[in-house]
Formats: sequence, structure tokens, C-alpha cells
Amino acid sequence: MDKERLPQWGWLLLGLFAMAVFAQLLNAFVLGRIGLPPEYYVVTLISGMSLVVIYVSVWYEDDRAAYWEGSSASYFGDVFFVVVGSAIAAGFAVAVTLEAGLGRLVRELLAMIAGFVTAWGAFYWRNTGLYRSDDDSR
Repeated sequence: MDKERLPQWGWLLLGLFAMAVFAQLLNAFVLGRIGLPPEYYVVTLISGMSLVVIYVSVWYEDDRAAYWEGSSASYFGDVFFVVVGSAIAAGFAVAVTLEAGLGRLVRELLAMIAGFVTAWGAFYWRNTGLYRSDDDSR
């Protein structure tokens, strides 16, 4: 994949679209058939999109290229923390707001906020050096 072919927002848009299609197929053919209620389908979407948002920015920005020099176990751990963290936070947000009488859009926006913030927080927690500048003394 050539970074110069599209700007960062283009890669982000393509990744988000591909993940939305994948999440909906996963919901329809796997998770829905094993009993996941439709109200929680957004959790799968948020978890996948969290990966795209985080990893497109890390992949595209040259000052974060050092991330890709790590081990595959580290990548797997990061992906695990991002997916599980965003799924738990988004699922919790959906569960808490189901009985609150909020509309579907508001409920899903709250789940997105909870999922994305938790996913980024988990990724940042595991990779704090990735976001420090050279003049940062911490």
C-alpha cells in the first residue's frame, strides 16, 4: 500500500468503509445467529473502527514509524487491548442506556464515544513513547 496514493483521510475512509462492511457481515452471519441482540451490533462496528482509526494514523505518520519495529507479540497485544477495551466500553454504554429511554442515535453516539476513548486510551497506555516528542523530559 502506497501512502502517497491517497491522503491520510482517504486511507481512513477506505479502512472505515471496509471495516463497516466486515462488521455488518460478522453481525449478520455469525454473532446474530448465536444470539447477539441487534442493539449490540454497534459494539462490533465500534471495535473494528477503533482499530482503523488508531492504526491508519500510526501507519501513515512518518514520526510514528518506530512502532512497526516492535515484535508481533506486541502488535497482537495492542490489537487485543484496543478491541477488547472498546468492546467492553461500548457494550457497557449500550447496556446502561438501553433502559434510559434514549433514542438509538444518542445511544450509539454515547457507545462510540466510550469505545473510541477507551480504545485510544488502551493503545496510548501501551505505547506512551510513541506520542512523546524528543524535547519531552517525562
